[in-house]
Amino acid sequence: MPDVVVVGGGMAGLVAARDLAAGGLSVTLLEATDRLGGKVARHTVGGLELDAGAESFATRKGTVAALAAELGLEPAIVQPNPAGAWLQPATGAALPLPKTALLGIPGTPLAADVIAVVGMRAALRAQLDELMPSAVAAKERTLGALVRRRMGDGVVDSLVAPVVIGIHSRHPDELDVDVVAPGLRSALRGAGSLAHAVLRLRDAAPAGTAVSGIEGGIYSLVEALAADLRRRGVVIRTGAVVSAVDAGGVTLAGDDGERIDARRVVLAAPLGAETAPSILLTTLVLESAELDAAPRGTGVLVAAGAPGIRAKALTHATAKWPWLAALAGEHRHVVRLSYEARLVDGLAAGALENRAVADASVLLDVPIPPGSVVGFSAVGWAPVPLAPAPIDGVTVVGEGVAGTGLAGVIAHARAQAERLLQGMKP
Repeated sequence: MPDVVVVGGGMAGLVAARDLAAGGLSVTLLEATDRLGGKVARHTVGGLELDAGAESFATRKGTVAALAAELGLEPAIVQPNPAGAWLQPATGAALPLPKTALLGIPGTPLAADVIAVVGMRAALRAQLDELMPSAVAAKERTLGALVRRRMGDGVVDSLVAPVVIGIHSRHPDELDVDVVAPGLRSALRGAGSLAHAVLRLRDAAPAGTAVSGIEGGIYSLVEALAADLRRRGVVIRTGAVVSAVDAGGVTLAGDDGERIDARRVVLAAPLGAETAPSILLTTLVLESAELDAAPRGTGVLVAAGAPGIRAKALTHATAKWPWLAALAGEHRHVVRLSYEARLVDGLAAGALENRAVADASVLLDVPIPPGSVVGFSAVGWAPVPLAPAPIDGVTVVGEGVAGTGLAGVIAHARAQAERLLQGMKP
């Protein structure tokens, strides 16, 4: 009987299993699919091995970098091109994102690059943040509510929402401020205004330094974790669908209903049937000398209502990551566009490729003839699961309780593993 059974081989399950095994416990990891990694995945497009999910990680608190270093990947951690991304507003031409902002929240509301995006009226409303007591909105639960009360609807709708949706695939009105912007609330109390809090947290850092990547792809983390688990004697079973969980173990689906008893259970994946994808990530590999100039920096975030564009974000991956540009070769570019699945539901593969090419051409302001497409792929990702109902004696990790993003998921999984280890000491 293992000390712990971990259900789910995504990042949360892999990290929890590793830390528990490193603490001296015997661990069995069960994954329903035929591969590990969950939303951190790899695929081949146009002859290139590319990330099919996350391609960067938030640097806050050094959480992901610390894990990468423990796995021997520290030398492979790389910084993106500091040119930063652009924003396609609902009306007008694309514009560079403000340089001193956090999740789109401006550190200097009356800066020229902020006014260019939100307009003078909204910028003046945002400046009123300076005159408010720091207690105003400090107890708001969601990021959207906090920013609206401090800086107004214009900043949220024109700037914060496109940035946050592009990063987290959810509207700021739906996201807990302490999950997506840890420290912002306390910085607001200490700095006296939301703008000053943003500047304090960013320390006037240029765009792009809030994230890092890994040369070779974020999927390197999954491969390194899997290898580490095997070295530590963790039993890994793929294709193992769990139908029931309780404090004393798990039951597998199937005619025999195999039972695995354990001292503790960690639930790192939702039970039951898979939900339909909410996000569709398309990848284009293009042959285009015109894109060598990176006309929209590292990519473009799209405001709701931008006419004729269905994509909600575009990443010019070979402009963002120098290592990938070197791998791709001269005049070859990797462009990723994300879509709300409902907006492209029903499109055949060829029509979806045409849609991605058309959106990329508009967003990058560069003609992309069909003959320049070297490779195309589309991958659907399920929405963030709801937190499961508590089960006595079962520890829950993963996006449902930690929120989106590798930094939050990994930090939460490690904290829960440490709590388990402390509770299981003789």
